[in-house]
Amino acid sequence: MENHQSGEYSELVQAQAELWNLTVGYLKSMSLRCALDLGIPDAINNYGQPMTLSQIQSTLSLPSTKKPHLHRLLRMLTHIGFLREQGVSTGTEVAYDLTTMSHLVLKNEGAPSMFPLVRSHIDFITMKPSLHLADWFKQDNQQNTFEMAHDCTFWEMTRKTPKFNKMFNDAMESTSSYMIHGFVKNVSNILEGIHTLVDVGGGTGALAKAIVQNFPHVECTVLELPHVIQSISNDGPVNFVSGDMFNFIPPADVVILKWILHDWCDEDCIKILCRCKEAISSRETGGRVIIIENVIGSTSSKTCHESHLLTDMLMLTMFTGAERDEHEWKKLFTDAGFSSYQITHTIGLNSVIEIYP
Repeated sequence: MENHQSGEYSELVQAQAELWNLTVGYLKSMSLRCALDLGIPDAINNYGQPMTLSQIQSTLSLPSTKKPHLHRLLRMLTHIGFLREQGVSTGTEVAYDLTTMSHLVLKNEGAPSMFPLVRSHIDFITMKPSLHLADWFKQDNQQNTFEMAHDCTFWEMTRKTPKFNKMFNDAMESTSSYMIHGFVKNVSNILEGIHTLVDVGGGTGALAKAIVQNFPHVECTVLELPHVIQSISNDGPVNFVSGDMFNFIPPADVVILKWILHDWCDEDCIKILCRCKEAISSRETGGRVIIIENVIGSTSSKTCHESHLLTDMLMLTMFTGAERDEHEWKKLFTDAGFSSYQITHTIGLNSVIEIYP
């Protein structure tokens, strides 16, 4: 009986700890934001070797009164795997080094970095809508939580707020930068035999430029909204066209949609896909639409599956869209009049979906 009660108590304590960790888990994100805003990973990287607490405090020019509290921040960053401690077992002063995770957000010029993407998602504008979720569920209206929080849609915010627009465009460019290698290396056969390609919502053209560089025979066009590409010159290897994908997509053998459809509800996705179907050439000449998105249920990794679910909640709070499983993707393709599809799980968390007319 005592052992049974002891087991119940242990389970209760575990549940309390897990609940508390969920309750204040947002402080992991805020610790990460603090590390990025202070420039901790770049400071360690520029130093060229692990740094002690004193060295980090001095390099960042932080007040000496903050040194004990900086230790607490570094302890949390170590706990969540963003940094790692060196010298613990030798009895020397603890030093802090980068991990694979922190290497992903280094801002070294010329190296792909997830910094813009990560920082944009822990910005107040992006996080505030999540506080309105319960109110949104209670109301039967067309607003999403972003509109409830900011009195405008996400896209209206990008048009009227240049700083936010730049942050979003930089974030989208960074997603292209770190997935380009996987796309070019693992699915290069998809681009064999095609001559023209349109990257719909391709931002500043990072993916299109990489395609041209690796497949010079492919003529690439980026279709984007006017305020996104207004300062981009059209004298480079990629052609930029101003327009709205709901109205018109330039004709091409292949249309690429990278992280586009998860922003939109099913009805809008079908409209976009129908425009794509109008734009592409026949299947016999290589015509297809290439979609780069998450496919829920496509991974056996618990961490990656959680990433898909968290991204789905992000879509719920920011846009009208969703992350989708294969069955949900198939329904969209069928409803838009496509005959078949093929999924390749190759680019990290993302999959490549080819759909054929």
